[in-house]
Amino acid sequence: MLRLLFLGDIIGEPGRKAVAEMLPKLKRDWSVDFVVANGENAAAGRGITGKICIDLMRAGVAVVTTGDHVWDQKELATYIATEPRLLRPLNYPLGTPGKGSIVLESAKAKVGVINVQGRTFMQPNLENPFRLIADEVAKLHAETPVIFVDVHAETTSEKIAMGRFLDGRVSAVIGTHTHVQTADEQIFPGGTAFLCDAGMCGPMNSILGREIQPIIQRFVTSMPVNFPVARAPVKLHGVLVNIDEKSGKALEIRRVAELQPSMGEEVSEIREEASVHEAT
Repeated sequence: MLRLLFLGDIIGEPGRKAVAEMLPKLKRDWSVDFVVANGENAAAGRGITGKICIDLMRAGVAVVTTGDHVWDQKELATYIATEPRLLRPLNYPLGTPGKGSIVLESAKAKVGVINVQGRTFMQPNLENPFRLIADEVAKLHAETPVIFVDVHAETTSEKIAMGRFLDGRVSAVIGTHTHVQTADEQIFPGGTAFLCDAGMCGPMNSILGREIQPIIQRFVTSMPVNFPVARAPVKLHGVLVNIDEKSGKALEIRRVAELQPSMGEEVSEIREEASVHEAT
């Protein structure tokens, strides 16, 4: 059995620090074999840099996925062309720097990771992900049956459709982008684990990781304001998937919601137990 941990959107410096502090221990305690994390909001809440990507990998992340904010830090285009473990959505046009998938070795088996972006209410409006991902899955299957998909999309319907579309062909389809962890974790009939959104690794006392008052001001006044990243305490949200490395089918999916322990006992009571769904 291969155990894969996926961390949802990492938000700014607070999220980065929490991942660096917590991930090594979580990997040991949960016997994690492979870690994927979405880092598209890791740089001050918008985009990612090469240095941040390196720091996340040093903390134990094997592959960093992104989404619609991938190019918000302009220098990334040069870095992503040299670092195959940092993915941008697969459905960018041909010639775009970087790649949308990778296969890496782990202690248990090779693991394929695909990053794809939805189109409904998303900018930029990229190529049809459904048409492109089928060929990419077939290509990765030549190397491994263990394939993880981060579908970065706005609507639940598009994420669920992607999960059903890939059921039986990949090990897991997990959504990102909304920063709010959903409670619909399940294993589809074909053996693909699914969750609409993994949530975020970011400040709890916030609105989607940003300070509360500026967001409210924007809604009340409709005037432009800055949206600073909120401060700690931070909670890491994500998902833990157990996978049969021979068949690539998911055996169990568990939501993850872990409070940063350095924040002290006064907030430890709000840690929640994630439910478990096993294959039947």
